[in-house]
Amino acid sequence: MSQDSNKWFRTLPGLLISGFFLWYTFRGISLTQIRSLKGSHPFWIAGVLGFTCVSYTLRCVRWTRMMRSTGARFSSCARVLMTSLAANNILPLRIGDIMRVFTYAGDLGASPSVILSTVILEKLLDIFVLVLLFVIFMGSNVSPHSRALAELMLAISSAGLLALLLGARFLEVPLSRLFRLLPQTALLGKVEHWLMLALACIREIGLAGSCLLLVQSALIWAAEGMIFVSGGRLVGLTVDSIGPWQAVSVANLSYLIPSSPGAIGTFEWAVKTALVSHGAPMSLSAVFALSLHAWLLVSVTGVGGLIFLLHRFRTQPHQPLLDDNGILPDKLP
Repeated sequence: MSQDSNKWFRTLPGLLISGFFLWYTFRGISLTQIRSLKGSHPFWIAGVLGFTCVSYTLRCVRWTRMMRSTGARFSSCARVLMTSLAANNILPLRIGDIMRVFTYAGDLGASPSVILSTVILEKLLDIFVLVLLFVIFMGSNVSPHSRALAELMLAISSAGLLALLLGARFLEVPLSRLFRLLPQTALLGKVEHWLMLALACIREIGLAGSCLLLVQSALIWAAEGMIFVSGGRLVGLTVDSIGPWQAVSVANLSYLIPSSPGAIGTFEWAVKTALVSHGAPMSLSAVFALSLHAWLLVSVTGVGGLIFLLHRFRTQPHQPLLDDNGILPDKLP
């Protein structure tokens, strides 16, 4: 089987899952209902644009803070982060995150293990805040099973976050002793080196820095929630005050469901389900979800792609673009 065929078969299940969720979300909704979406209150366009800029600027600021021990500048961190987010939206298997860890390690002047530790911390912070939002805004209409699952996810994400932030300084010595008891091979030596660098990076952040990262994460998702609120006001969506906030948490947690790049289908289903449960019309909720997701995908992918191309043409103007096909190095550093 050729390499292209392997890529197709790896991508096909995600496409099928996305197709199913799109069908399930839009079944019974006519083209006339889809075309009926209008900007009833154009003033809120400024809210959608402004809060999108705030949300993704804060993401860049937060990751720069995580990378402070490496000396990476804001401009480099912002470029790499936006490029990786764009890649995640168009390539399968979260390739953008892999690119951030391996492909751009040299650009950031950091080892892949250090970058990986910050990516893991970033995901834990996001999941913690999103699950917390879901628990706060889920209301009385959520089933006991969903409530129990949300509380379990909150407990797991909280434990993982605390272990990573508070336990890093206590893990170095036991891990060093453990590796000394194991056979001294080149591979284990590299693994120990990666782990120590990652733990040192987390330890460098410190308790005060960790609290700041948590505040920044809360602000990021508050801005993201305001994108949903502004979009709902823009199209005249009738929903209670907590509906958009439950929608933003469920929509972004839907990225955990295996699907096509960009969570197409699962995002729409999650937003529609959350909004309808808070009194919004079914057809308008589905069309709003599709429109909002299209905006987020186009804006983030467009900005990230533009940043990538500008940097590429500035640094490697004569190298063909297709030469970037190799995302992972031949051997780990």
